[in-house]
Amino acid sequence: MASSPDLPSAGNTPENPGSDTSSDAPNAAGPHAGGERRGRVRARRAAVMAVPATLVAAGLAVLTAQGALGVQFAISGMPFTVTATELNGTGFEQFGGLDNMAEGSPNAGDSGGQVLIVTSAIKHATLTKLCQSVDLGGTNLLITAGSGAEKVSATDLTTDSTELSGDAAFNNIEIGNDASTLTKAGVKGPIGVFSQQADTVRIAHLRQTNYATTAGVFKLPGLKLRFSDSGC
Repeated sequence: MASSPDLPSAGNTPENPGSDTSSDAPNAAGPHAGGERRGRVRARRAAVMAVPATLVAAGLAVLTAQGALGVQFAISGMPFTVTATELNGTGFEQFGGLDNMAEGSPNAGDSGGQVLIVTSAIKHATLTKLCQSVDLGGTNLLITAGSGAEKVSATDLTTDSTELSGDAAFNNIEIGNDASTLTKAGVKGPIGVFSQQADTVRIAHLRQTNYATTAGVFKLPGLKLRFSDSGC
């Protein structure tokens, strides 16, 4: 997601700064190159430690590459709508974070290629009459499923949303947890970030604006994919 910093030479890490200082070691860059490199590493460490805690608390720590957030890929930057007449889930978590677009994405606009989102994680979920649509500019790619007797089901479901609405009910909810301590859905967020979790969740008339969805297993009975003049 972010460019990698210059790395110290092999055997000359910040933890072992002097292991390649013998006179026989190649030193094409000059006698002071090793010291300059170690100085840069120390400076980068100091810069990281100086990041204000308020940024972390606001969910602006980018931990996607480490699997801390639900999404582990570069998003397209095109939002899509998801609706369902009802969602039922066991093991629910919710916390803030950032999603990142591919470098140079034409959808970045003035966002810098990042979208501030809320990640919702559900261990086991069922959805009735699922609809998903994405506006392609003049037409919509429309997906529907779960309109019959069998509902859509998912395990280890995460959605990264900018908007979520519906009539919600929770059992044994905890509000104000540190996101790094969550336990209900098996997903942990960044340390210092506000979050909530519950044993179960039910949302009627669900509507979401999402930038990403992931799931371990996603079953969509009665799946239909088509182009449409209107979205969900």
